[in-house]
Formats: sequence, C-alpha cells, structure tokens
Amino acid sequence: MTVSNVSEIKNLPHVVIHTDGACRGNPGPGGWGVILRAQGKHNGISKTLKGAEEQTTNNRMELMAAIMALRALKKNSLVDLHTDSRYVQQGIRDWLEGWKKRGWKTAAKKPVKNQDLWQALDKETGRHEITWHWVKGHAGHEDNEIADQLANEALDEMLAEEDLPEQE
Repeated sequence: MTVSNVSEIKNLPHVVIHTDGACRGNPGPGGWGVILRAQGKHNGISKTLKGAEEQTTNNRMELMAAIMALRALKKNSLVDLHTDSRYVQQGIRDWLEGWKKRGWKTAAKKPVKNQDLWQALDKETGRHEITWHWVKGHAGHEDNEIADQLANEALDEMLAEEDLPEQE
C-alpha cells in the first residue's frame, strides 16, 4: 500500500496480528492459527482464525497464517504482524523483491519454493501498511501461544474427522 502522507496512515484502523503454523511431519498434516486484535477506538476486540491441510509443510502453514490474517481484514489497515517464522519474516523483508525481479527465481537461479503462497502474500500485503515482527516461538508470548494453540486445534480437528467412520 502506498500512503501519501502521515494523516492517511493515522486514519487507518490499527490491528495487531499474531500468526503461527504447525506441522506433524514435514511434509505431513498441518494447521495454521491467527489472532487479530483491534487497537485504538476498537481496542480489545479480537478475532481468531484457523485452518488445516492434509499434506503440507511447516513453511506453507506459516505463510497461510499470514495470508489468511491479512485477507480477513475488511479495510486497508495499519498492521503489526508478529510471526515466529524466520522464513516468513526474511522472505517478506529480504527476499521477495529480488524474487519478483528475477521472475520468481532465487539468487541461485532456482525456482522459489511456495511461490503460489508468496504471490498470495504479496497481493495481500499491498492492501495494508505492515510492520513485520519476529517473536521467539514457544517462549511464553501469550498471543503467539494462542496462535500456536489454534494451529494445533485445527490440525487435531482435521485428523479427528479423518478417523470418523463414513456414513452410509
């Protein structure tokens, strides 16, 4: 998002997001979780999201969490997005522009892994003014722990459904 002046930024809704992905086996079944917390005049309002896939990787689930979090925002927003994934943080901050310039190739001229999700994340980031934050996972950070719990709940729910007998 291109904001032309400071007053435009001040008028954007402010949202703090924590994301996490989980995978059992890599690749294997995985889940993602998100907690969104409104700031400012809507301070205290929160929303959670979660989802799962049967065959995926931890990096894909980390990316999905960020994509789905940003996609859930109805308005262009000022976002503080917290992730415990160095892959997501470095990808968005350090690698993405180079990948795009090189036609979705790495510096070593290899195809970018998870290109479909990086392109989706790139599209979603264009709608918002985002500051990316890395947090250490499993270190007692409350909202990161909630996102982790949501990711694992989604994964557990998907696996439990697979164990149910089919209806006749």
